[in-house]
Amino acid sequence: MNKNSNTYTYLYATIMVVLVAVGLAFTNGLLKEKQAKNVELDKMMQILRSVKVEATAETAEDNYTTTIKTAYLLNSQGEVTEKDARTAFMVDMAKEVLKPLEERKLPVYEASIAGQLKYILPVYGAGLWGPIWGYVSLNDDKQTIFAASFSHQGETPGLGAEIDTKPFQLQFEGKSLFRESAFVSIAVLKAGQKEDSRDQVDAISGGTITSKGLEAMLQDCLSAYEPFLIKQ
Repeated sequence: MNKNSNTYTYLYATIMVVLVAVGLAFTNGLLKEKQAKNVELDKMMQILRSVKVEATAETAEDNYTTTIKTAYLLNSQGEVTEKDARTAFMVDMAKEVLKPLEERKLPVYEASIAGQLKYILPVYGAGLWGPIWGYVSLNDDKQTIFAASFSHQGETPGLGAEIDTKPFQLQFEGKSLFRESAFVSIAVLKAGQKEDSRDQVDAISGGTITSKGLEAMLQDCLSAYEPFLIKQ
């Protein structure tokens, strides 16, 4: 075949595209299981951080097994619908928050910290440039925040991305989701602002949209658990 012809060029390009596609598909297949495992380990580490337990990829599974005693799913009435911990762990909150409240699957994780029961609730919302998410742990009164852990996909470094730093997250400890027995969530306000109707934390300087997105995320996701939280 004439190597200077258009036919040769097209044929060569087609063969190379096919070979590269096959190679990428094969590599993806080999790595798919490992990638899924890494996603699970990262999720475990995020859940553990919400109860002040630090872990690495190497220690995440052991720490998770030791700390998280059970997990289950609730409906919007606060009733347990699924007691299998693995099923609860695999729920995709990015999909659940798009559903009407009455159709959502609401995971709850129970942890034992220094012999005390903590409830861990997942949250998912929108920041400035993409999704934000996290986990909020409550003391056994189901009202007071024990700790919180937040993450993001693409918030601005030094601004909205500060939601995943300890100084910001530490503000939530000891805050109450209730005021006079009514669920009110947590306000995220600019430093110096006051809101008497609920507990508050300082917003991120220069990250107003991300801060308000986080406030809305807490309100929307945690309010779904209100029937469960008021049950004793």
